[in-house]
Amino acid sequence: MNTTYSYQIYSSASQLPENWNELAVSTIFLSKEYLSILEKSAPANMSCHFIGLFENETLVGIAVSQFLDLNLLESFGNRDKCIKSFIRNIVFKNFCSHILLIGNNTLTGQNAFVFSENAHPTEVLKTLKKSVLALKEIFKKQGKKVHMCGLKDFCEPELSRFEIPEFNPYLRFSTQPNMIFKVRDNWKTEEDYVAALSKKYRDQYKRARKKASGLVKKQLSLEEIITQEEVIYDLYLHVAKSAPFNTFFLPKNHFAVFKAQLQENFLFYGYFENGKLIGFNTLIKNGSDLDTYFLGYDDSIQREKMLYLNMLYDMIGYAIKEQFETIIFARTALEIKSSVGATPLKMFGMMRHDNTFINSRLNFFFHYLEPQTVWTERHPFQD
Repeated sequence: MNTTYSYQIYSSASQLPENWNELAVSTIFLSKEYLSILEKSAPANMSCHFIGLFENETLVGIAVSQFLDLNLLESFGNRDKCIKSFIRNIVFKNFCSHILLIGNNTLTGQNAFVFSENAHPTEVLKTLKKSVLALKEIFKKQGKKVHMCGLKDFCEPELSRFEIPEFNPYLRFSTQPNMIFKVRDNWKTEEDYVAALSKKYRDQYKRARKKASGLVKKQLSLEEIITQEEVIYDLYLHVAKSAPFNTFFLPKNHFAVFKAQLQENFLFYGYFENGKLIGFNTLIKNGSDLDTYFLGYDDSIQREKMLYLNMLYDMIGYAIKEQFETIIFARTALEIKSSVGATPLKMFGMMRHDNTFINSRLNFFFHYLEPQTVWTERHPFQD
């Protein structure tokens, strides 16, 4: 029997095949439940599509795509006030404002696709590439020319699967690492973790905890998230706008939709001072992994109370208590995450510009425009 590979593009989670979640079992971020969150509360400049990959009539692969229209952003980030940022913003607006990704730009890690073990990996990837071309046509009909296509985030060993002609024009690149925290088997309580730290980092822990005295931490229900929505959004924006570069901003209802859809798999922790919400962080349960998600805080109180560091310790304490194996701390704030015990995992992506001239020099443009992060890895444990 001849084997035929094909794809189907879906614009709504309600259209997905019934057995979709059988392939999404390895990650919550490709499940129907999560994809419906993207559909209902994606950033305003992001359009999501979901891709089914078939061998004959059998679903053998699932993927998520995101189209980003950077023209709809007022700001890419306000932290770096320099000529390079000015040039970068002009370049992105004019030559890279329409980006089509296979992957999820709101997360760190390989959340782009899952293939069945029985599927032929090269044939599935070839079919995925065909679906990218079809998506480009969909946006072209809407009057949106895709400038750049990309795939993210992969560990180095995963890159070998893309060594096929269809992906030859794609530039392989590396950005900030994913910060990964491994929970040790012999840790049963947060105190076990603290005992494993060297004196310098035990002192850091004690100092941070002392600074946070007087703050009240509380897990918020859906109703409480909705009630606090304005404050939550202000705290989120404060942190988001201070980043060196942004490709999106979340909508106001994002966290409420998340909680409504994922329920106990989405945790929202508020930090209060004198009854006022002054910070929050969010966590997503993903099998044996605990993924950190977006957070927000009042910067003046954050510094005084060492709030961000305390949030990291709280996440570690929760992961130990609930016996998660790994915390995905993601990108940003690399050094402080390193100081609590997270280690860097190098991540790679691939991209291709539609303009042949720009694509041939993409390596130069990327390294010139990518915000550089210089940091020192810390080693907080005694052994």
